[in-house]
Formats: sequence, C-alpha cells, structure tokens
Amino acid sequence: MSQEKHPAVYNGVTSALWSRVWDHKNGTTPGFTSKYKLNLLVWYEHHHGMLDAIKREKQLKVWKRDWKFRQIEQMNPDWLDLHDAIDATATLVEPKAGPLPLQG
Repeated sequence: MSQEKHPAVYNGVTSALWSRVWDHKNGTTPGFTSKYKLNLLVWYEHHHGMLDAIKREKQLKVWKRDWKFRQIEQMNPDWLDLHDAIDATATLVEPKAGPLPLQG
C-alpha cells in the first residue's frame, strides 16, 4: 500500500483494544482519530504490562513514517482491518528499540 492511501497513522496504548477500536470506528472518541477518520486497526502488539506498552508507544511515536509502514506491512501487508480478529491471547512481545529489519 502506498503512503498516499494512508495519510495518517495513529498509535496508542490501551488495556481494552477491541473496545477502544470500536469507539474509534463509531466516532465516540473525539480527537485525532475522529478528525482524520482513522477507524481501521491494521497493526497491534501485546505487552507484559502497561509500563512496557507505554515505553513501546513512545518509541513508535518517534519512528519515521516509512518505518511505521514497514512494521504494519510485515504483519498485515494488505492493510486489512484486524478489529474482529484481535487475539486476546496472543503471545506477548518484549520491548523493542527500533524498527524491525525487512524480511525477504
């Protein structure tokens, strides 16, 4: 997918991912996601605790745009909406320092 098709990318932290995305999809949460009509979940990570998740969020916020797109496309190359496929029991991930290398 080209960056032109996705003018904005949002990342955040929540302890209730399915519900948080539902709020964004239904416009019940004012702010950045409502303004830019961001309502697709195209990538997510599970973390061991909120402190790890917040640390990772801060890392992602300073990433260059193409790094974020690479991260998304490694997990979800077609940018499909993952909301209804959220795996609440997914393997937790360790904190990461930067973008993943391209595979292949």
